[in-house]
Amino acid sequence: MEETIRGTETAQIPKQRGDSLLETAVRYAEERHWDVFPGTWLEAVDGSQRCSCGDALCEEPGAHPARPDWATQATGSATVARRMWQKQPNASILLPTGRTFDAISVPETAGFLALARMERMELTLGPVTLTPARRMQFFVLPGAAAKVPDLVRKLGWSPASLDLVALGEGGYVAAPPTRYGSRGAVQWACRPTPANRWLPDAEELISPLAYACGRDR
Repeated sequence: MEETIRGTETAQIPKQRGDSLLETAVRYAEERHWDVFPGTWLEAVDGSQRCSCGDALCEEPGAHPARPDWATQATGSATVARRMWQKQPNASILLPTGRTFDAISVPETAGFLALARMERMELTLGPVTLTPARRMQFFVLPGAAAKVPDLVRKLGWSPASLDLVALGEGGYVAAPPTRYGSRGAVQWACRPTPANRWLPDAEELISPLAYACGRDR
């Protein structure tokens, strides 16, 4: 079953229910050919949920890498992914950027504004996540992290003046239905479908994203 949460009249966010983390991680590897790796998970401690990393003040409880060599652990094999989540079924699902996709991260308010603008422009979108940290992450072709600063400058903005971050090699995003402690789960603002298997280039989306971030300052 899926629920939708309205952020604006033009944006509905499907919320996955019923699928286990293991099943979902395997599906990402099998159907989307995304590399996946298990992150930390949530543990019940004195009646509250704590991150398995042991840090009571963890900023991303249950949603960050569990080991320093996570980049070498990431796999695109559904068989290997199944084996890893069988060892720790509650591990979060993390996707490394800079491989099959990069991600452009913006504040939620700017993201919804940009989505409405992109819809009017009839732009083709890739998957987009919404995190409990109130960030939206737009999946684009690899290489975006290197290009985005210059693209933003060409639009007349200083990269430092906008809350717009491109995640490439060495970065990662948390995938639905990963939970951030008591703050809730990562959701799809635009979920993966056969229609968006081919990702847009950062250059196609940067104008509405930069404009929205400029309005959101």
